[in-house]
Amino acid sequence: MLYKKYGKTGKDISIIGFGGMRFQKDGEEYDLEKCAQMVTRAYELGINYFDTAPGYCGGKSEEIFGIAFKQIPGKFYVSTKSSARTGDKLREDLERSLKRMGVEKIDFFHIWCVLTMEDYRKRLVKGGPYEAALKAKEEGLVEHITISTHCNGEEIETIVKEGLFEGITLGYNILNFPYRRSGLKAAFDNGMGVATMNPLGGGVIPQNAEYLKFMINEEDQSIVESAIKFNASHKEITTVLTGMSSLRDVEENAAVGNKISPFTEEKLKEIENKLSASMNELCTGCRYCEKCPQGVSIPKFMLAYNESLIRKDKTATMNALKWTYGLSPKEANECIACGACEKKCTQHLNIIERLKEIYSWSN
Repeated sequence: MLYKKYGKTGKDISIIGFGGMRFQKDGEEYDLEKCAQMVTRAYELGINYFDTAPGYCGGKSEEIFGIAFKQIPGKFYVSTKSSARTGDKLREDLERSLKRMGVEKIDFFHIWCVLTMEDYRKRLVKGGPYEAALKAKEEGLVEHITISTHCNGEEIETIVKEGLFEGITLGYNILNFPYRRSGLKAAFDNGMGVATMNPLGGGVIPQNAEYLKFMINEEDQSIVESAIKFNASHKEITTVLTGMSSLRDVEENAAVGNKISPFTEEKLKEIENKLSASMNELCTGCRYCEKCPQGVSIPKFMLAYNESLIRKDKTATMNALKWTYGLSPKEANECIACGACEKKCTQHLNIIERLKEIYSWSN
């Protein structure tokens, strides 16, 4: 496994990080011990950066890591987060995370899910989340205060130049890199460690492997391998967070971290020329928009909508709705435009308009 320094912290972090959002249930429940075996196996293969959050997998993700950490003999690094808008709530989140994972401190504690500059500023108010994180750091409960954001490149530049954080986690992959690299470069230039999430576009890339095969680098065997290596080959990126759902995922993803060959400028230009601006508008399937008041299966509709963005053909979306998700496009008309989903969307997608468009295609 290859390792990189995390910004100015001096810590050597595995180029492949374990993203704890994709554990799968065994029937109706998570088999916590079985999931924990994935984590311990990842450590055996050289992965030492484990990323989770209080709400991942219905709160079970941190519990799974807690079980695994008891079985890991050596040094590892824990990353978790809080989306709290008040200092008291952040403290509550932190203490719960420490208890769930059975650790004395969080190595990288993220001010989480910062969506806009207005949102960012609210986290910095007196008595707010950032101040609470600083107090926790003084107490030794947090080692490094970091930020996880879905802001655009220019906004990220502003955030990192203010120098309040030692690291950043942001969405970056082979589909959206032309639109995200300014923020990535700004973070690196300001001495921050950088973790990237959604290297596979929330599953969009492997699900469209044949259509996106032009992205495969010459030495690689699959689009998944190329997509992960693409992120890992950036000098600006410390670790690539890959969501893992099985031991096979662990084995395959860890293997990618053993040898990273950069993409040539010619290959990058070829990929960029074939990408369209819509690739930056793909839904990553994070599912934060779930629980629509009207019962609309918004994540499924948005994932199906991806198909029309990639293939430039609305028929691809209609087929995905019918054959992959078992939905009728007419169900999109149940949306009452309350806006609850758009407030939760980390990518600022125009969900309401997309639902209207899908419904219009059914007429």
